[in-house]
Amino acid sequence: MVDTIKVTLVKSGIGRKKKIRQTLKGLGLTRLNKTVTLKNTAAIRGMIERVSFMVKIDV
Repeated sequence: MVDTIKVTLVKSGIGRKKKIRQTLKGLGLTRLNKTVTLKNTAAIRGMIERVSFMVKIDV
């Protein structure tokens, strides 16, 4: 399995529910088109799944 996942924010969190905004902040996605590299853990994958409609995933 891959050790890291690259995640890019492609839709804004403005106007979204608080839980979604907090998840984005927890992932480190604070601005549009920002890319972060995260460890491939179950917790991180769960957070990505929650905001999957707003992010692009590169393995």
